[in-house]
Amino acid sequence: MDNTEKLIELFKEFPGIGPRQAKRFVYFLLNRNPGYASDLAKLMTEVRATVHSCDTCFRFFPNTTNTTCSVCRDNTRDKKLLMVVSHDVDFENIEKTHFYNGYYFILGGAVPILEKTPEKRIRQDDLVKTIEMKAKSGLAEIIMALNYNPEGENTLTYLSQILKPIAEKNNIKISTLGRGLSTGTELEYSDSDTIKNALKNRQ
Repeated sequence: MDNTEKLIELFKEFPGIGPRQAKRFVYFLLNRNPGYASDLAKLMTEVRATVHSCDTCFRFFPNTTNTTCSVCRDNTRDKKLLMVVSHDVDFENIEKTHFYNGYYFILGGAVPILEKTPEKRIRQDDLVKTIEMKAKSGLAEIIMALNYNPEGENTLTYLSQILKPIAEKNNIKISTLGRGLSTGTELEYSDSDTIKNALKNRQ
C-alpha cells in the first residue's frame, strides 16, 4: 500500500465518508499547491496541541489555564439541568438556540445495535460519576438529547437502564426530546427552531 492509498484509508475513517469521497479528498490535496497541504498539516497539529477535553463535560475547548470549559465554569447556569448529547456538534447546535441554560455532558459517541461492549463506545462511567456529583448540588432533571435514529434510540435504552436507579434514589427526572424532531433526525443537522420545539415538548 503506497502513501496515497494509506491517506485514502485514513479519510475513510471520517464520519459519513466512503471510498469515493476519500479519494476525492486525496486528489483535491494533490491538485492544490504544496503550501496548502503544508498549512493544513500544520494547523491539524496545532489544533491537537491547543484544544483539550473539559474535565467536567468532556467537550473540546481551546487550551487555557483552566481544565474546565467556560460553560461548566458559568455559575449563572441552571444547576438543576443536565443535558446529555452524543457529540460536540450537538452541543454547539443546542447552544445556538439560546433556549437552554443548563449544563452538558458529551457522551463521545453512541451505542450501535447489537454492540457487545457498549461501555467502550460511550463515557458511561464518567456520566454516572457526573450525575452522582451534581445530585449533591440540586440536579433535578437529566435531558437525554440523542439522535432520533436507531443508534440514538439504542443508546437511550441502554443508558436509561443504568441511570434509572441513580435517578430514583436522588429524585431526578429523566426526560427525552419531544415532538419537533422526526424519526431518523440527527441533532447536528437540525435547525434552531426545531431544537427549541423539541426542548419545549420534552417528556
